[in-house]
Amino acid sequence: MSTFPVEPWALRETRLNLDALAQTESLFALSNGHVGLRGNLDEGEPFGLPGTYLNSFYEERPLPYAEAGYGFPEEGQSILNVTNGKVFRLLVDDEPFDVRYGVLHDHQRVLDLRAGTLQRDVEWTSPAGQRIKVRTTRLVSLEQRSVAAFLYEVEPVDAPARVIVQSELVANEDVPTPSRDPRVAAALGHALVAEGHYARDLDAQLLHRTNASCLRLGAEMDHEVSAPVPVRSHTEATDDWARTTFACELQPGQRLRIVKYLAYGWSSQRSRMAIRDQVHGAIAGARLGGWDGLIKSQRTYLDQFWAQADVEVDGDAEIQQAVRFALFHLMQAGARAEARPIAAKGLTGRGYDGHVFWDTESFVLPVLTYTHPQVARDGLRWRHDTLDLARDRARLLGLKGAAFPWRTIRGQECSAYWPAGTAGFHVNADIAAAVVRYVQATGDTQFERENGLELLVETARLWRSLGHHDRHGVFHIDGVTGPDEYSAIADDNIYTNLMAQLNLRAAAAAADRYPEEARRFGVDDEEIASWLDAAANVHLPYDRELGVHQQSINFTLHQEWDFAGTPADHYPLLLHYPYFDLYRRQVVKQADLVLAMHLRGDAFTREEKARNFHYYDERTVRDSSLSACTQAVMAAEVGHPELAYDYLGEAAFVDLYDLQHNSRDGLHMASLAGTWLAIVAGFGGMRDYGGELSFLPRLPGQLNKLRFAVTIRGDVLRVTVEHGQATYAVDEGEITLRHHGEEVTVRADEPVTLPIPAPHPSTPAPVQPPHRAPHRRKREG
Repeated sequence: MSTFPVEPWALRETRLNLDALAQTESLFALSNGHVGLRGNLDEGEPFGLPGTYLNSFYEERPLPYAEAGYGFPEEGQSILNVTNGKVFRLLVDDEPFDVRYGVLHDHQRVLDLRAGTLQRDVEWTSPAGQRIKVRTTRLVSLEQRSVAAFLYEVEPVDAPARVIVQSELVANEDVPTPSRDPRVAAALGHALVAEGHYARDLDAQLLHRTNASCLRLGAEMDHEVSAPVPVRSHTEATDDWARTTFACELQPGQRLRIVKYLAYGWSSQRSRMAIRDQVHGAIAGARLGGWDGLIKSQRTYLDQFWAQADVEVDGDAEIQQAVRFALFHLMQAGARAEARPIAAKGLTGRGYDGHVFWDTESFVLPVLTYTHPQVARDGLRWRHDTLDLARDRARLLGLKGAAFPWRTIRGQECSAYWPAGTAGFHVNADIAAAVVRYVQATGDTQFERENGLELLVETARLWRSLGHHDRHGVFHIDGVTGPDEYSAIADDNIYTNLMAQLNLRAAAAAADRYPEEARRFGVDDEEIASWLDAAANVHLPYDRELGVHQQSINFTLHQEWDFAGTPADHYPLLLHYPYFDLYRRQVVKQADLVLAMHLRGDAFTREEKARNFHYYDERTVRDSSLSACTQAVMAAEVGHPELAYDYLGEAAFVDLYDLQHNSRDGLHMASLAGTWLAIVAGFGGMRDYGGELSFLPRLPGQLNKLRFAVTIRGDVLRVTVEHGQATYAVDEGEITLRHHGEEVTVRADEPVTLPIPAPHPSTPAPVQPPHRAPHRRKREG
């Protein structure tokens, strides 16, 4: 169960649990896609994992191998904890404010999903008996990309107090060791090399660079202070540390108020002076409107976001809170990323070394495409910016086109385990599918011409060189790993083949639309014909005896996993069994073929979907947080809405309930996105095959009503789903869609209400492996 009160627009911590600090630091993280601040306590200690991150600011490190091989990546990349500007140290009559000492009477933190702020209220008595109140508010600006700001207020309660507040910048702060490998620990321990510092009035700046990645960083803080009594202040700085100290004597009820402005800048190319001036300019911009201006612009940005992205769930207050929490963090992850990627953990923690995976294009960008499309565009532009590196990788592997990395920060492959990394070529088609989806949903032909076409062409070339035609003309893609990492190096993985098919056809169509641009990339009629021929003849393995598709060739002939003999505490399996054993059994880590049926449902009949879902749901153990949302979507489609509702709960609460016991390292962006997908694509039944928008809405019995909005070519479509009917409305313009197969055009001020047919599942509800059934959700009340 959650430890947070259920509220529709906030996440509230009503008491401080030191054992859960790391998890709450992730949950209360603030970001704008460029700057990320973990929700550490203002005084810096105690902490679970300190964290201040800049998107794509990393250090290189060696990748250790027991036995090296040709094409193995030699360097890894890890996101760095940069200069920490969150710290306020408070002394009350010489006693440091530390929640581990004295008496903590009250401690509450609130992440406000509409204001975009984290507020903390504390009442504490020092070991010497001095009682004080502290209120802090922090934000990472959604308007000013480089800026964060803090309001720090302190007042004595029942006796005069001498109050000292130290506001700090700290570089190379001590953090838990990121790796047991001493070479990695050495590279990432104190990775910032000082290049300069200054202190003047209430302003201070630190400049650093990294050793191996050659990135330069600047951090600056400035302050405004007010109090009903005189306040003495002083600022000093050294290479790795700067501090502004405020001192005053307060009577009970008097309040010291400090506003802190914090700015960051970094570059791989700009000079030290340019970075110095950049962050100083950002501070000036923040001070221009002041604290009140930052608060106002934050609310304005979020009002606009929620107007086109909000999801309303009637009948389950926990899910309501969870989906808004998810949308808020997805918005934060990309709001001002601007040609930088959205990592698997966003900027909420150092999990996965801060790497970007295929999760972004297959889970996160679909949500942002329909709720915050400009952010999806920027994420795809980042992929285009790394295209040359992907071409280099393809050449190294003896392939044509572009081979995008399985995991990366800057664009180079960073996976040291090639069966799950290099062999996971489907990332290339996932990127292509995200391009197609974005262009279809937005009509952004400028992006398609300038960025999308080249991405589609180079990824199509990869598939044509990676695959081959057999003597019967059938096109095969052998030796690859699909989304299910328990089935590596397989032939004709259906997910990979179907997504490659979409990629090949999309590249051919785009080349036809932009022939002049395509010729500049060397595309000719013969190459286009080869793409279409491969797409038309791609192999989809099928077991006629069982009447189901095979996840890959011969998968359904593999030995069954002994689920009955697997103890509950032996999940996830990868931590208790060798990969060799997993690779040769019928056990699925995460939705693979089932994901193909979601993203390429146009390639399956309704009966095939039902049989496939039943077969694979009984063999899927969900050792990945990416799985439950997809299983929710397909369970809803094939007529098992109650099971879909259970899977929705699992996707929605991965971080809020810490279901996988690793939220301490950062939030699961793909599972957060999966909450929206399970609701909108699951119970809303939204699909977008071939540019045709369709809905198959149907609610589980536990929900009363569902409302959501999607943005289509600049128009906002609002969908309301109830038991027995669905209503479609648009704010402006008109949108043509399909409702349970029926075509309808929805115009502004003319909502359309249509009946929902009763479900007719063609298979019984599947039975999950022992110990792996999703937690059953019950109707409220």
